[in-house]
Amino acid sequence: MRGRKLFVGRNIKAIREENKLTQASFADQLGISTSYLNQIENNQRHLTATVLLALAEKFAVDITTLSEDDSDRLLADMAEALADPLFGGEAPSVQDLKLVSQNAPAVAKAFLSMHQALRHAGEQLAELDDTLERSGALTDPTPYEEVRDFFHYLDNYVHELDVLAEKLSGSFDHRGQKNLRAFADHIERNHRVHVSLSGGDEKDRVIRSYDESARILRLNSQASHATNTFQIAHQIALLEHKKTIDGIIAQADFRSADAQDICRIGLANYFAGAATLPYGAFLEIAREYRHDLEMLADYFGASLEQVAHRLSTLQRPGAKGIPFFFARLDQAGNITKRHSATKLQFARFGSACPLWNAHRAFETPDQILRQLAETPDGVRYLCLSTAVSKRRGGFRKPVQRHALALGCEIVHAGDLVYADDLDINRDTAFEPIGISCRICDRSDCHQRAVPPLKRKLEIDPNNRKTIPYGF
Repeated sequence: MRGRKLFVGRNIKAIREENKLTQASFADQLGISTSYLNQIENNQRHLTATVLLALAEKFAVDITTLSEDDSDRLLADMAEALADPLFGGEAPSVQDLKLVSQNAPAVAKAFLSMHQALRHAGEQLAELDDTLERSGALTDPTPYEEVRDFFHYLDNYVHELDVLAEKLSGSFDHRGQKNLRAFADHIERNHRVHVSLSGGDEKDRVIRSYDESARILRLNSQASHATNTFQIAHQIALLEHKKTIDGIIAQADFRSADAQDICRIGLANYFAGAATLPYGAFLEIAREYRHDLEMLADYFGASLEQVAHRLSTLQRPGAKGIPFFFARLDQAGNITKRHSATKLQFARFGSACPLWNAHRAFETPDQILRQLAETPDGVRYLCLSTAVSKRRGGFRKPVQRHALALGCEIVHAGDLVYADDLDINRDTAFEPIGISCRICDRSDCHQRAVPPLKRKLEIDPNNRKTIPYGF
């Protein structure tokens, strides 16, 4: 130990406590002051030869055992752990690490155990990602997925564009063909863009086509008034608010030019939805009609999808509407649009829960289905779903079919006309649903398609239940 200063405050304190002595009495027997002992126990002063001899004489302490301290090992282990990229940012100083390893070794060991568990979890996740990637189930996010997540984390509300859209439509009559004419007049008057309806028998009719040089906006004559009004508003967004849209895209820091272009379309669509269904007026009428989707669509000359989607965006600070979730599904169960202002969040991968009433919407077109549902976390919802079709005209033309899903937590049910005759106070009225089989822990679901990712399977070859495994 010669030439090395010995900081073993924790050991000295343990010796004192074993002998059930106060700092004052312990210091008196060692022949030092109480303040000096306090500094030794807190590793602010090192042990001197005089104190070491006093310990050996008064308390029969084996001096060699005092150097068998694991603080150096803890210090090195903590420094190595903190070098992990997981702990990006400013690292603690060596002095800070010494204080922890010498004065609070239990905390240091707990930290190292936590880091080891984190590394182990990361390795398991990497193995899982590799398995999913090899199976084709997991890849890097596509530009569409990246933009979808961008809107999701904005709570699907873009304040700058929403306010600009509401300002634009402030003087319009938001009803049917009058609304279409108002937007057409605006783009012609303010941008000298002529709106032309075209259709004919061409093979691939487009919904919207803008000829910048000729300043002609061509729309599909066989599309609905709601669709054509929306497309004019979309073009107005690109013409009047390019700088605002580009600024929002720049802040998003997308990883590819494709994602930027997709987001530009998404932001223009957002403006169009906010302009055709302006925030204040729409919120007021929605409350008056108790969120009756068909009445709102008739009043504003909009489609059911436009109305349902708009209801899920009413999250303006200081003037929020009911928090809704909204999704659009195809007939295979793929979610092509998703947003939730509720606790219910849709799975990023895989299909939606088969017990959800959205799947049954295709069986009863032109009807709005209702479902009282409860998720595994115990939250209860009123779920609505309906099937919609988008025809492109003509007997042999393909038809797009989707199911729309809209819902809110049951606490808001009294504000929806759809809850009037439902027994929301009866526990058995609520059907158990999940998010996705891969992340659902319900063990008694008869519709389970695949086992949950995070649970260990229990397989008994001598017993067969509805689902051929337990967990």
